[in-house]
Amino acid sequence: MKVILTAEVNGKGHEGDVVDVARGYAVNYLMPRKMAIEATTGNIKQLDARMSNIRKRNDARLSDAESVAASIDGKAVTITAKTGADGKLFGSVTTLMIEEAVEAQLGADVDHKRMGLHRPIKTAGRHEIVVGVYGDVKATLTVNVVAEGAVAGESAPVEAVVVEPAVAEEAEVEETEADEAAADEAEETPEDVPGDQDAAEADTE
Repeated sequence: MKVILTAEVNGKGHEGDVVDVARGYAVNYLMPRKMAIEATTGNIKQLDARMSNIRKRNDARLSDAESVAASIDGKAVTITAKTGADGKLFGSVTTLMIEEAVEAQLGADVDHKRMGLHRPIKTAGRHEIVVGVYGDVKATLTVNVVAEGAVAGESAPVEAVVVEPAVAEEAEVEETEADEAAADEAEETPEDVPGDQDAAEADTE
């Protein structure tokens, strides 16, 4: 099913892109979340008329993303956790915890779902991860996990977990595929497809 994206969708495209997706994914996931509309003849005509505004919005998002990436690239955040004598954590450090640390310590707004960490951090030390900010804009961030009561600069280093951008992109695609699968399962009772009148909604900003 062809749809017009009205927002960025990981692994699919950006606002204004016309893409093919599974009908269940479109009807049960993208459309209810206002992330896409059906690519009808009328909607495509309206899209052509709105492309100038869409390009301006995408350019602004790209500029903001580059600023965020520059503000965190090469920087480090510190997370304190309970550890055993062997340096292993009682529990783990998740991407959501890293997102909160980035906001609190670096003042940047990033999405934990776009962090290239394929498994939670379970050891103390310094860990490098790749953070997807927007589109192809990414930054490398160091997460310094220290034991409670220790000084961040004195934590014993362990082998860094370096996640390449390709892994981050793969994680985004896997998440999108999971959403598609869940939406397809729900297709037995599809919701109504939004009509052409929703096409101009994005330009009211």
